[in-house]
Amino acid sequence: MALWRAALLSPVIVPQLVWVRLRASRLPEAAGPRAGVVGHGPPVRVLVLGDSTAAGVGVPTQDEALSGQLAAALGRDFTVSWQVVARSGAVVPDAQAMLARGEGPFDCALICLGLNDAKNGRLQPAFEADYAALLRMLAERFGARSIVCSGLPPARFFTLLPRPLRDVLGARAARFDRVIARLAEAQEGARFLPMDFTDDVSLMAEDGFHPGPQIYADWARHAAAVMRADLMRAR
Repeated sequence: MALWRAALLSPVIVPQLVWVRLRASRLPEAAGPRAGVVGHGPPVRVLVLGDSTAAGVGVPTQDEALSGQLAAALGRDFTVSWQVVARSGAVVPDAQAMLARGEGPFDCALICLGLNDAKNGRLQPAFEADYAALLRMLAERFGARSIVCSGLPPARFFTLLPRPLRDVLGARAARFDRVIARLAEAQEGARFLPMDFTDDVSLMAEDGFHPGPQIYADWARHAAAVMRADLMRAR
């Protein structure tokens, strides 16, 4: 949806935003360690970087979250040293700042970013420049050979949001999703992972906005398959 149309809808959207803020349940980030070692085989260092989905909002523990599921999937073939660098509400510049304070290097990285940038009204050119810089940072400073860039969910998964607010955010998310796909294609070692592995919105968490455990499991399985293929090619 064009920005001018969103502006025309603002008398409807603003009250809906207030309603959503009052109604939305605030689920915590997943409990448990944010780093560990699992599996058997050649050593691999894995980073999960991003927002509330990287932090595991929607499930009780990191074992059920993206990090734990990804580490378990890769641990069948590798000894995985995994780390989560994430915060609820993070946009791409936040992730850059968190990453700059962290420790590497990493062989593989899974990026879960972009929805907050779209939701918060960041301009697309700024988002594109920041995301491209983050990819370069992961490859050049942290040595990541396999970078999986998660796409953004389609509007039907925002079950918490009423229409037309859902349509406005869905349209912005779709544009940012295309930006992520284009940047991943341009960056060596990066792969775009579209969020199209399920159509079942009932698998969302109770807040109607975050993934539930089955979605995290599917997400991790697809990301692990990409990373595994990249690592095998590099051997």
